[in-house]
Amino acid sequence: MTPAYLSLLALVVALVVSMVSRINVGWLAMAFAWLIGVYAAGLRPDVVMAGFPVSLFLTLAGVTLLFAIAEANGTLGALAARVIGQARGSAAMVPVFVFGLACVLSSVGPGAVSTVALLAPLAMTMGARVGVPPLLTALMVANGANAGNLSPFSSVGVIANGAMARAGLVGHEGTVWFANFAAHVIVGIAAYAWLGRGLEVPSSGWPPIRGADPSVELTDRRRLTLVVVAAWIVGVLVFNLSLGLSAFAASALLLVANAADEAAAVRGMPWGVIMMVCGVSVLIAVLEKSGGMDLFTSLLATIAAPASVNSAIALVTGAISTYSSTSGVVLPAFLPTVPKLVASVGGGDPLAIALSINVGSSLVDVSPLSTLGALCVAAVPDPAVARRLFQSLLAWGLSMTFVGALLCQLFAGWVAGL
Repeated sequence: MTPAYLSLLALVVALVVSMVSRINVGWLAMAFAWLIGVYAAGLRPDVVMAGFPVSLFLTLAGVTLLFAIAEANGTLGALAARVIGQARGSAAMVPVFVFGLACVLSSVGPGAVSTVALLAPLAMTMGARVGVPPLLTALMVANGANAGNLSPFSSVGVIANGAMARAGLVGHEGTVWFANFAAHVIVGIAAYAWLGRGLEVPSSGWPPIRGADPSVELTDRRRLTLVVVAAWIVGVLVFNLSLGLSAFAASALLLVANAADEAAAVRGMPWGVIMMVCGVSVLIAVLEKSGGMDLFTSLLATIAAPASVNSAIALVTGAISTYSSTSGVVLPAFLPTVPKLVASVGGGDPLAIALSINVGSSLVDVSPLSTLGALCVAAVPDPAVARRLFQSLLAWGLSMTFVGALLCQLFAGWVAGL
């Protein structure tokens, strides 16, 4: 078997393992990259190691450290509780507040997983108090968080834009964010219209959730954290500061000011996801050097034509993402294939195809087999309600593979042309 086939087989095995087990596929990908790169493709170990995405690693580590500090000292929790409590018992407004807050929090850095972990217990409790269907609340939390998940500040946005840059697609950060945001807003509106019928605004409200709990107060340390994070965002947007390195500087400032416990913040960083992304990236680099990437794209091309490539790739990535990690596996594996996929298919807009991969793989993440859906189910204390929510989210998540394919077929080309 040629190195190209061996490297492609290794990627397939890694995808399958990520779908059927809880093993961090990054470690497996690293091992495959070494074995196949050195002993099958004849590459030197330093060439294999050169595939490690140093820039991406530093950016992810810097951004996630900053928001791990904000989470460890309670800033994000306090902010979320105070904002979400402004719904004050309005059944009709709770889903809107939840979606908007989840989107904003996810956009500025923590990403969808951290945002849902933070908001799901608050949102599910508030929704239950005022009679919002659990499925609607869960969809608003998950889709809201995913709507902001590909912003240039989010760790997942960094992953997506970095993988696109490897495919030669640079300077599209705003388009990437907008396409993903618009798709989740459309799905969120549809969910609200279907499940939110009959929700009413009461004549009088109740006290904001956990409003009397001192843990939600904005202490001096939390105010400092908000100021530093806001300054960091302004620095990146206005002064074009390095996203990751400036995040390290902001983190260092907060730690020197004793705004949070360093050990707790470091423990709160998503090291598993970071190493999953980096490990898969090393394996992808070996695929490129051994010819496996050319083989991979030629096989993908057999299921698509230029006119249908957007929907086809959204369907494939959505189906895989239902059981696998979107940020850790699907985006790093598929986005770099875009130029060669266009060549193999014989046409297509590379940016539209990349947007289809992003959107198709993200819309299905409400499934309880994915982290976002699982966090929402875990936030429901009643076992019977949790069981029904699991079943409903599973059906919804699976249906999103087809919804994503349809949306990408209809709109990906238009968005790419904006």
